[in-house]
Amino acid sequence: MSLPVIVLAGGLATRLQPLTERVPKILLDVAGRPFAEHQIDLLARQDVREVVYCVGYLGEMVERALGDGSRWGMRFRYVFDGPTLAGTGGAVRGALPVAGETFFVMYGDSYLECDFNAIEAAFRSSGALGLMTVFRNDDRWDRSNVEYDDGRIVRYDKRHRDARMHHIDYGLGVLTARAFDPWRHDDGPFDLADVYQSLVASHALAGYEVPTRFYEIGSPEGLDELRARLSTSRGA
Repeated sequence: MSLPVIVLAGGLATRLQPLTERVPKILLDVAGRPFAEHQIDLLARQDVREVVYCVGYLGEMVERALGDGSRWGMRFRYVFDGPTLAGTGGAVRGALPVAGETFFVMYGDSYLECDFNAIEAAFRSSGALGLMTVFRNDDRWDRSNVEYDDGRIVRYDKRHRDARMHHIDYGLGVLTARAFDPWRHDDGPFDLADVYQSLVASHALAGYEVPTRFYEIGSPEGLDELRARLSTSRGA
């Protein structure tokens, strides 16, 4: 696979406090190892060779723990938010000089068992400025927030949901640097959702439906679920 992966790992993880008061979320213990190592192993199996970590809160701990990626035969680089939080969109904007023209984006608390190569191929054939992966969720794991129709993202809105939204943002996207042009000269924080919504409005966002559910450690319930999942896999 040729595209680098930006991993957003700079949040405060307030939902997991007190676990995250001294340890960044991405380094929490999951089935006997820091979560980041499970995520890296998953990326390595998908032939990912380059990862850019966007870090903020306790970011130095992440860099010390993971190093330059050579342990996995990969290359890791780190982009720090700075003195103020940039938001998920602002964090990606700050990583553009490092990540290049086209890249995957995922969250530092996501464990996504999907086919990255197929997703990259779908993006390249779409001619769009971005691609969002979606999963038919029907409000099972968090509220559905995407109206999806035959490979097309019709509507994406995390705040104003309606009955036509059966899918959810899976947590993995492919984006181009051009998708961030509206925010190039704005130093303020903004959310990655703003970028996706801008692309939907300009009919420049492709969609890809993933058949398998996502896992995450953003909540105590999600953390327990993934611990059980990985412990079972390890014992198999």
